[in-house]
Amino acid sequence: MTIRIEEAIGIIRMNDRGGYTVPTNRLYPYQWNWDSGFTALGIWHFNKWRAWLEIMALLDAQWDDGMVPHIVFRQHDPDYFPGPGVWQTNTEPSTSGHSQPPVLASVILRMVRMGTAYDSRKAREVFPRLMAYHRWFCSARDPQGTGVIGIIHPWESGRDNCPDWDIGMNSITVPDNLMSYNRRDTSHIDSDQRPTQSQYDRFITIVQFGREVEWDHHAIHARGPFLMADPGVQFILLRACRDLLELAHLLDMNQAFDEIREWIDLLTTGCDWLWNDAIGGYCARDIRTATFSNAITNASMLSFYAGAGSPEQRASMAAHCRRILGACQYGMPSWDPEHADFESKRYWRGPVWAIMNHMIWTGLADAGETDLAARVSNDTRNLVESQGMAEYFDPLDGTGLGGMDFSWTAAIYLDLCSDEVAALHKETA
Repeated sequence: MTIRIEEAIGIIRMNDRGGYTVPTNRLYPYQWNWDSGFTALGIWHFNKWRAWLEIMALLDAQWDDGMVPHIVFRQHDPDYFPGPGVWQTNTEPSTSGHSQPPVLASVILRMVRMGTAYDSRKAREVFPRLMAYHRWFCSARDPQGTGVIGIIHPWESGRDNCPDWDIGMNSITVPDNLMSYNRRDTSHIDSDQRPTQSQYDRFITIVQFGREVEWDHHAIHARGPFLMADPGVQFILLRACRDLLELAHLLDMNQAFDEIREWIDLLTTGCDWLWNDAIGGYCARDIRTATFSNAITNASMLSFYAGAGSPEQRASMAAHCRRILGACQYGMPSWDPEHADFESKRYWRGPVWAIMNHMIWTGLADAGETDLAARVSNDTRNLVESQGMAEYFDPLDGTGLGGMDFSWTAAIYLDLCSDEVAALHKETA
């Protein structure tokens, strides 16, 4: 029997705040967008009703223009910065001012495929909201219709301090009138596992600009301090659109077919702009200067998840995957371990993340790379079973890092062990 199932369920229940789940106590005391998506998938295996409540709670904070924000603030918690008073979005409930990788459609399709008429009924209820969310991404983050999605903050990628963003971050001038602030994250976690102070000043510079333009996303895209193409968001959105199209077929939402197909075609074309010939792989790229990042990341590996690339490009990415996994005890690291900027313990500059691994092994399996998929899924299970539900893990020695008792790590483990969970827990929905 898999050894940590009850622990994983207990952690998710411990982090339940009455209708939504926080990632972990104190460090992240609110509801996060893609955290809730993956957490709902884990919850689904032992409580369908509660899983759908997680999704509905997140979508309750959707903006009128369709954006699903990256943080929903349902109460004030002085342990976290930046809180609602910093963002000043004037929404109800209070939220942050940008989004996060749009995983919801893919999660919901999984739940419908595995589920019953109950799941299809719930999916039909939220389908218009998913359409609005994808429509927002394709317009607000690609207003010129190029097929390239531009993120306006490293936080929007979910990979906050990845070296991918150093190009855009280094071009930001921190203003003299930058708001004064006190970080809270380093009071909970060792500073060598978190973004640096210089990075944080630039994070807050972008937030301050957003406030000044009252979160006008077209103004932020056009004039904001940061605008980069992220292979993670590009590939996740493309996969989500493909999954949304399948969901539309399953739910007989025929009127949505043409619009979704247009998104898929455009995003597929946009992927070409992220191919870096010098590296032989997909990399982040500054949209204003066209400058490439120069390393392969775990987000690059999501090209398989999106079904992107020619046969030659896929072969090159599979070779990178084998090379990187060969350089690590545990995969998939968030940055190439053979690159000079690799840091095995610092947040998104090296560590392994269970949620990224989930999408990576799904994509590898879809592409027929079964040995690589098995390596990534087995490494994930071994990390959790040896280290517990850590936020992320050192790819060299496996040490659990960041926040502990982490909801989405627990959720991914439950999805990995879904057969065992089903045997232990009767359906409650």
